[in-house]
Amino acid sequence: MGLTQIFASILTALLVGAWMRGTSRILSLLALSVLAAFWFQPAVPLRSFDFWIPSLSIFLVVIVWFITSNAGAWKSRQNLIGLAVIIGVVILVDLTRYIFADPILTTTTPPRLILVIGFIFLAGIAITVSNLLSRRFVLTLSLAIISLIIILLILKSPFLSLQASILFRTLTNRPIESASALDLRWLGFSYISFRLIHVLRDKQTGRLPELSLPEFATYVVFFPSLSAGPIDRAERFAGDLRKEFHLTQDETLLAGQRIVIGLFKKFVLADALALMALNDTLAVQVRTTGWMWIILYAYTFQIYFDFSGYTDIAIGIARLVGIKLPENFTSPYTKPNITQFWNSWHITLTQWIRSYFFNPFNRWIRGYRSIPAWTMLLLGQLATMFLIGLWHGVTVNFILWGVWHGLGLFIQNRWSDFAKTRIAVSNPRAQTLLRIGGILLTFHFAALGWVFFALSSPASSLNVILKLFGIT
Repeated sequence: MGLTQIFASILTALLVGAWMRGTSRILSLLALSVLAAFWFQPAVPLRSFDFWIPSLSIFLVVIVWFITSNAGAWKSRQNLIGLAVIIGVVILVDLTRYIFADPILTTTTPPRLILVIGFIFLAGIAITVSNLLSRRFVLTLSLAIISLIIILLILKSPFLSLQASILFRTLTNRPIESASALDLRWLGFSYISFRLIHVLRDKQTGRLPELSLPEFATYVVFFPSLSAGPIDRAERFAGDLRKEFHLTQDETLLAGQRIVIGLFKKFVLADALALMALNDTLAVQVRTTGWMWIILYAYTFQIYFDFSGYTDIAIGIARLVGIKLPENFTSPYTKPNITQFWNSWHITLTQWIRSYFFNPFNRWIRGYRSIPAWTMLLLGQLATMFLIGLWHGVTVNFILWGVWHGLGLFIQNRWSDFAKTRIAVSNPRAQTLLRIGGILLTFHFAALGWVFFALSSPASSLNVILKLFGIT
């Protein structure tokens, strides 16, 4: 989100929090969130894709709700109204084509109305068929999860994204020579997909509470957390949404304080640090060890202030409408070991991965009793961090970053077990020194890991690491 979108979000949140109650508040947040999916979507060089991509996000939300809701739930008045609001907002966005000379809610002119009506009609058929299949075949939920993972894989893989761009350009008679892996920028899909997978998995295991369509759709595309998280839980979010809420002066001050802190982090600290933070260009230009450490430190704090700043803004705006989004960062660079770092960095992603991958993976691998316990732990840590790396992007460097942290978690776990039984420190001063040492070691371990995250190739990453230790 840019500053204009942030301030518009603050203003609309204030109006909703101050004036809307009960069902009108839920429907208002639904309409604003669907609208934001279009307005926040970045420019896409493919014609009208800045309209079609958000439309596909909304379609996925609705189809997942249909296949996870109880039979006949869509017939209730609340759900029919919610469906009407969603369709109405999509058509309203498209109608701006005929009302305004220049696009105001999309970066390019929306498609013709007849195409949008056709899309809604075909989406309705697809939803109906999927709904019928889900009642007959349990496999439908698994197929939905696999489909989301495939889309995420295509978007995160530069090669697959490029091939998809070439395909779409061919279908729309656009020149393929200018195709790029960046052509398919799907706003917030990393977060949308994980929210939807969470719901589908909870439905499979019988843990999913019944949610109305307005509650569910608002949860998935909630406008403050659409682009950068946090990844909330559906039942927790719905609980806040159902509570009666009236924006008080104290709540406004708390929310405003959080927003101001987030704006300062993102648009002052992070943007200033970005001018000298590690990137592919500086990695080649900087030749001394001292300056290489400076630009690495700049990137280390820039990525924290950027990400945590957006999170603060999202949490603050959400509080204005009575939604208390979960915390995502709790001073991660002050933690004495890498396990505590990951319990404090992107907390909601870590908890999601732990619930839906790490714990099931551990239960599965324990069935192989011939595998030593330390090997199980190593495989679990590596697989988990490998997956987190892939979530950020299907590239060698993101994989290396994941492996780096996987190995770090394993080594720290082994050391902690060893230290508990072999090393006893009772002196308070010695304990303080050990804690400070742990903080410095953990900080620099995370900082060195950012080398893989910030750069685009293993060769440039290795070159930077060698320079950091004065080897080249």
